[in-house]
Amino acid sequence: MLDKRKVRLMTRTAIYEKQYGDEDFKIGSYYQKDYSSLNTWITIIWITIGYGLICALFFLAWGTSLVEGITLPKLFIVFSIALGAYLALLIVYGIGVSSFYKKKHMQAKRRIKRYLRDISRLEKMTNKKETDRV
Repeated sequence: MLDKRKVRLMTRTAIYEKQYGDEDFKIGSYYQKDYSSLNTWITIIWITIGYGLICALFFLAWGTSLVEGITLPKLFIVFSIALGAYLALLIVYGIGVSSFYKKKHMQAKRRIKRYLRDISRLEKMTNKKETDRV
C-alpha cells in the first residue's frame, strides 16, 4: 500500500526540481552579499550603457538646436543636469536592485532548505520501510 505522506513529499520535491531547482542551486552557491553585489554591479553597468545610448540618441535628435546658441555656462548647466540625472538614476536603481537580489537570494535559500528537509524525510521513510520488511 502506498504511503500518502511519502507520495506528497515525492510530488513536492519533483515540482520543486522542475520549477526552481536549477536556478535556486545556482543562486544558493553564492553568499548573499556576493550574489547581491555581483548582480547590482551588472545592473549598474547596463544602466550606464543604456543611459549613454539615450544621451547619444537625444544628442542626435536635438543636438543641432542645443549647439546653436550654446555658451560655456549653458554647456555646464546641460552637463550638470545630465550628470545629476545619471547619478540619481544609479542611486535609485542601485538601492532597489540590491534589496531585490537580497530578497531573491533569501527566498532561494529558504526553498533549498525546505527541499533538502523533504529529501531527508523521504530517505528516513524509505529506510524505515526497509527495516520494517526485514
